[in-house]
Amino acid sequence: MAIYLTSLFGSASIGVYSLVTEKMLIVPKFVSLKKAEKMAEWLKVKLAHTNIGGSVLVGALACANSNGILLPHFTRDEEIMVIKSVFDGNITVMETKKTAYGNMVLANDRGAIVDPRLKQSEIRKISDTLGVEAVPGEIAQLPYVGSLAVATNKGVLAHPLLKESERKLLEDVLKVPVDVGTVNCGIPYVGTGLICNSNVAVAGSLTTGPEMFIIGHALGVDEEDE
Repeated sequence: MAIYLTSLFGSASIGVYSLVTEKMLIVPKFVSLKKAEKMAEWLKVKLAHTNIGGSVLVGALACANSNGILLPHFTRDEEIMVIKSVFDGNITVMETKKTAYGNMVLANDRGAIVDPRLKQSEIRKISDTLGVEAVPGEIAQLPYVGSLAVATNKGVLAHPLLKESERKLLEDVLKVPVDVGTVNCGIPYVGTGLICNSNVAVAGSLTTGPEMFIIGHALGVDEEDE
């Protein structure tokens, strides 16, 4: 178990550009294959080396757990084929104007918290795709829960201004302990700078030693310098 540090496109906001589950990592095509394969090796998962809708903002646009993946309406057929080659779960292209599902949904394999502005029909589709209960909620009184926290099957790390009622909802729905912290030297939008599964966390390159300690404690992974 380990925490690695890296950057993508010269940016420490690696959670905006990449997405990982227990089984699969998606990294944009514009990242070198060598680097993408190294990240997949760290995370002990299969690699889908593809953009989403031609965009490098994979982590902002898509959301996934072991059961399924949510993609925006402009995802291309050839991108879906790349994902299918490494992932045998449900693949749902959300036919709505909304596109940033990575920012709107926080999920592990036990539950999902979703942006409360989503329609009931959208929440049902998210629940069916991910194979878990999906419940509207906020983090730090903000709706874009996917960028405000990360969740694995061992724990959640959330924005430091998480309210007690929000913590209780996260713990009830995701069924894991919840802690708070920051990434990349004080950034509270944890999801923008951290990707993780039950084995490994990969944090943005500006993440400090104390932040790594809190990440490791919250998610049940250990620090490892790379």
